[in-house]
Amino acid sequence: MDFEQRLERAIGRGERARLTKGQQQSDKALSDEALKILHSKVRLDLSEHIENCLRKIADHFPGFRFQTVVGEEGWGAKISRDDFGGSRRRDVENRYSRVEMAIRPYSPAKIVEMTAKATVRNKEIFNRSHFQFLSEVDAEAFAELIDLWVLEYAEKYAAEG
Repeated sequence: MDFEQRLERAIGRGERARLTKGQQQSDKALSDEALKILHSKVRLDLSEHIENCLRKIADHFPGFRFQTVVGEEGWGAKISRDDFGGSRRRDVENRYSRVEMAIRPYSPAKIVEMTAKATVRNKEIFNRSHFQFLSEVDAEAFAELIDLWVLEYAEKYAAEG
């Protein structure tokens, strides 16, 4: 085989490599876009579930203020209330209770992450986060975890009565 033939083969291999690389990059971009779409769908479903659960707590314990959470911290909801206690006028203290849950925004880590913070009468009950990779996300497991954390908060709040 002479030099000219080897040169043509080398150029052909280079062109095929370029086309393959371009195809891989477009596949990766497509998969990144698909993951963003999946994250948005899961985030919407879970944030709606969070809102429904926290509204139910607010219905069972009058005095809680409900707020939807939307922003850089994520999407979800929070409820909070201030109670005043003390036996005498100068001993009056503010007792703050709240629970906040949110689904964090899409990140390069390609995960769905949920955060939750809870306080009952100035005492932190929990400050947690849970995540799953988007490629393995189980929305039902997240919904069950939301239920579990909300029920735990309701029980602790009721116990502090």
